[in-house]
Amino acid sequence: MITCFIRYEIEPHGREAFEAYARAWGQAIPRCGADLVGYFAPHEGSATIAYGIYSIESLAAYEAYRTRLRDDPAARESFAFAQRERFIRSEDRLFLKLASAPHAKRP
Repeated sequence: MITCFIRYEIEPHGREAFEAYARAWGQAIPRCGADLVGYFAPHEGSATIAYGIYSIESLAAYEAYRTRLRDDPAARESFAFAQRERFIRSEDRLFLKLASAPHAKRP
């Protein structure tokens, strides 16, 4: 299992648009085959940093997932919405694997 962390830099007044974008991806990501952890919008502190996090079985599964996203009408619309509204300044992806497993059990 790998986890994709997406770090977004958004416009300072783009939080509401980002939240709409996140809700749309919140439907498309699971539908297309990844396990969504969630999208996180600014609340306290920085007004410009947001995250999206999901897990998927492998990089090969990720490639198949990306193909399904390209064919998904809602995913295409969400991408077009971000392009049209220009509330995302930058987007960086990082793929990580869990290194702390197995987790310690609480007494």
